[in-house]
Amino acid sequence: MIRGLADEALAALNQEFAALYSENGHPSIPPEQVLRALLLQAFSSIRSERQLMEQLNYICCSAGSSVYLSMIRSGCRRVFSKNRDRLLEGDIAAAFMAAVLNLPQVQGLLSDEHFSVDGTLIKAWAPMKSFRRKDGQDDPSALGRNGERNFRGETRSNETHASTTDPDARLARKSGGQESKMGFTGHLLMENRQGLVVDARLTLATGTAEPEAALAMLGALPATGRRTVGADKNYDTAAFVAAARTLNVAQNITVHRGSNIDGRTTRHAGYRISQVIRNRIEEANGWIKEVGGMALTKFRGLTRVGWMFTLKAAAYNLIRLPRLLATG
Repeated sequence: MIRGLADEALAALNQEFAALYSENGHPSIPPEQVLRALLLQAFSSIRSERQLMEQLNYICCSAGSSVYLSMIRSGCRRVFSKNRDRLLEGDIAAAFMAAVLNLPQVQGLLSDEHFSVDGTLIKAWAPMKSFRRKDGQDDPSALGRNGERNFRGETRSNETHASTTDPDARLARKSGGQESKMGFTGHLLMENRQGLVVDARLTLATGTAEPEAALAMLGALPATGRRTVGADKNYDTAAFVAAARTLNVAQNITVHRGSNIDGRTTRHAGYRISQVIRNRIEEANGWIKEVGGMALTKFRGLTRVGWMFTLKAAAYNLIRLPRLLATG
């Protein structure tokens, strides 16, 4: 059933794929086949594109296997990567997620009233040694291809330092008590009826990234009247609560000391229900990172990492849909 859903969604993107074909040189790998291969990589937790090419050779040679990936079989990793980069030009990952969610059999599963948001730290492909002063005043012994670094007593921040490996990566930590890492912040918007991801975005790892991205995703939803959103305490800021109210969104945020959420929200039974269902979004984040391979991204740059994060979120939906459709 997963393949059938993917086929229907890909058929809806024929015009977008047609615009990605190169008009020069030898015929390239069809973009839709590249996308199929990347979905297979996510489903199978294949670590790298080099291993993906090896696995495709085994799959296409096995008895009774499908031939829809056969054109990729003879390609090398560099050819595949070059064709994969073409998909970035059309923002195909977001379009594919939307195409899956817009399928008639999927539309009936979705809620347009109740949502949850959450952010997660995506570790960048950049070592801590690459986090160096922007003014170039580093210790000379720390320079070079793999120079020694001693951070003891040194104050580092994103204002004064930047990664030489991935300038888009930021030094961040998800919560207090955890070590800081070079990374990005991934954001998910989940509908609460079935726990499907309806929007996925990646931003720089800043202190205000989570509420800002949540408002952007909520603002992009179709106007269908009053909605609710569940979130953890990272979203419990006066600015987020006020901005959400202007979007006609009620916030079901985890209440803690000094909270901006009061009895007007917590007295409703729906508040407690939302707090329970909101935990499902952690399952999506966990699958995308551990099964989909985004715990440590293999790409550099906000655009590439964000594209892959969105595709892995779409893959998560595809994994869950067969069971939901069978019981729906």
